Amino acid sequence: MTLKKKNCPLAAKLLSAALAIPLLFTGMSAAAAEDAVRGQNASGKGPKVQLEYLDRGLVAAAASEGVFLSWRLKGDEVDGYSATGLTGVDFNVYRDGSKIATVTDSTNFLDRAGTSASSYEVSAVSEGREIDRSAAVAPWGNGYYDMPLRKPADGVTPAGEAYTYSANDASVGDVDGDGRYELFVKWDPSNSKDVSQVGYTGNTYIDAYTLEGALLYRIDLGVNIRSGAHYTQFMVYDFDGDGKAEMMFKTAPGTKVIRFDRTGGVMSENYITLPEDDIRAGYSNGDDYRMSRDDYYEHLVTTFMGWQAREEVVQGRWPATIEESFGLEKRYEYPLSRADAETLVDYFMDTYAPSRSARNNLRAFEGFILNGPEYLTVFEGATGKELQTIRYKPGREDDGLMWGDYAMARIEPGNRVDRFLATVAYLDGKRPYAVFARGYYTRSTLVSYSWDGKRLKEEWYVDSGWVPMSNPFNDSPHGRDGTDPEFGTLTTQGIHSISSADVDGDGKQEIVYGAATIDHDGSLLYSSMDVMPPQSAAPGTTARLGHGDAMHVTDIDPNRPGLEIFSVHEGAAWAPYGYAMRDAATGQVIFGGYTGRDTGRGMIGDIDPAQPGMESWAGIPLAPAGALWNAQGRQIGSKAPGTNMSIKWAADMTTQIVNGALNVTPAIDDWNRGRLLTADGTLTNNGTKGNPSLVADIVGDWREELVVRTADSSALRIYLSTEVTNRKLYTLMHDVQYRAEVARQNTVYNQPSYTSFYLASDIDWANVPIPNMKTPGKGDKRRD
Repeated sequence: MTLKKKNCPLAAKLLSAALAIPLLFTGMSAAAAEDAVRGQNASGKGPKVQLEYLDRGLVAAAASEGVFLSWRLKGDEVDGYSATGLTGVDFNVYRDGSKIATVTDSTNFLDRAGTSASSYEVSAVSEGREIDRSAAVAPWGNGYYDMPLRKPADGVTPAGEAYTYSANDASVGDVDGDGRYELFVKWDPSNSKDVSQVGYTGNTYIDAYTLEGALLYRIDLGVNIRSGAHYTQFMVYDFDGDGKAEMMFKTAPGTKVIRFDRTGGVMSENYITLPEDDIRAGYSNGDDYRMSRDDYYEHLVTTFMGWQAREEVVQGRWPATIEESFGLEKRYEYPLSRADAETLVDYFMDTYAPSRSARNNLRAFEGFILNGPEYLTVFEGATGKELQTIRYKPGREDDGLMWGDYAMARIEPGNRVDRFLATVAYLDGKRPYAVFARGYYTRSTLVSYSWDGKRLKEEWYVDSGWVPMSNPFNDSPHGRDGTDPEFGTLTTQGIHSISSADVDGDGKQEIVYGAATIDHDGSLLYSSMDVMPPQSAAPGTTARLGHGDAMHVTDIDPNRPGLEIFSVHEGAAWAPYGYAMRDAATGQVIFGGYTGRDTGRGMIGDIDPAQPGMESWAGIPLAPAGALWNAQGRQIGSKAPGTNMSIKWAADMTTQIVNGALNVTPAIDDWNRGRLLTADGTLTNNGTKGNPSLVADIVGDWREELVVRTADSSALRIYLSTEVTNRKLYTLMHDVQYRAEVARQNTVYNQPSYTSFYLASDIDWANVPIPNMKTPGKGDKRRD
């Protein structure tokens, strides 16, 4: 069942009443979506879209048979297509100042006579005339480059626990407009936590580096931002169109920018600017809102003493007494005295909570930030200078009581309230906007901002409203509508990622919010639901597809119009699907299967060139090693590749998988050819998630680079594919969807970045859109 705001608000239409394993459906996409993918933009029509000016991106790397060269074809250099790629400019290749080749059918070259001492340049050739000659480069040794890092100092928590740092997620942006990317690196302490985990964490840091490894500045998020995958998503992008990137993320009192001199000494430390009303209220950058065990106990005492004044209690929506909430006879007068409140807190911690789950140990609760101001700050990309700080919207309101953090059997204060997402989106089809989200299990919110170089402007705000609960200490709020009449069905639909894609073919990006999609204007496009199958917990009822851990949005099946979404879901016996492929324009299920369990991992990619379209796979009970489907939903195997991260690495445009988690050495594996790369001396991030710091097309041709940290975090290692390819495609960074997805890749459970068009071994070059783009900054006069 799909709920649509625009065509039938809050009305449900059954897709099918018969569900089995596998569940197969056919969905119809809007014709507009087909036009968008099948060539509407091939002639460069429509409004110009703001993208980055990029230089040639030339890199050279030592290879077994010489020196491999790779460079960019830019989006505005394309004028058509051929049997093996796009047409436009050709390229002259120079070694040590002498021309050694003219390349017409690709953007790479193997110089068999090259050596490590050689120097290379590439020049574009248009109508027989050389233009835009690159700077000279020297070859990388061993097919990779180590960009030096400066690790933060170790620390000790208030509980006396020591911690160290390792490089974590990375992003890219051009901070000075020269066409070369700088790298932004998040440092995670060894005690970083999932939102559901108890304990203190060290501070999070974000560094900005040149590709040569010069540290431009470091931002210390401070003690009032907890460290972990769910707390900090940093959006690096040129939001105001001046050709230079900014950075936005959630901040708090104590966040500061640290600049260094050439010797590595601290040159300046500047805290963010607190709002005047916060300063008047007594807040300062020296505040520490981390809760100790005693602080949390006191917090509960205060909460209980104020129980009768809560609006939910006053309005009769919640029990009138704490005793009633716990299933006890009323014993105390209200408002509670401190002594009575302490008695009830002791009962709650020592008796009631453990009776709900043996994992509830609230006496050990510490390290969370449940109070204090929350902000969103824009920083200048080149210097880290604070440009503007505003309040984070929405605020937390409380410690998670309203968000359902106390309602389930597992009591988890500070959990659902502190689930954050972020992305970049071209909401008007012309320029980038920032989108930040809070919550997705119960109350679900999103807010979009534009940045004009001076001020953030809120464009729209989406809020499901609170999920009604009859008892905040004993209820099941997941899968229940929020109170907002338009957005109430957003609840429980979000996942641990988010995507920006033009799903309806109007030239403007929507926000794919898990199993729901927000239209470019902030209205609800749809919220996907379906009928529960006979073997489920509630046969015949209608339920959300619901929350999941992985989602992929692109043109998965080129024989269907428009884009598709493949996702996995964790609702188990209470969800109609454990995995599903949906039409991105309508949210209708194309194929899927009920699994009856939390299906936690899933991926897509062209791993088998013999199959038309991309394959999808997930772990399901019937196939412990996974299950593999073709683009039409036919199961073609009971074994499947890994699901941590994919990469476009091969010459034939198939998809490879990045494997390796925890202390296992990362590797790039091909489904048919086996291991293509072992990244010795490096590690991935985020525990069992096994994410590289970044997978993106940041230099060279259209293929993606693998960016991983060295084992000691002394460097970020950038690996380059050195397979010679005759496929000619512009840099993926000049595809609007891909560029936005690279910006959001660091969001929570890092997911791959996808193009707006079908990109696989059987690509139809006639359907690759030619970007109608403008490149602010250095490229203005020549391109706009």
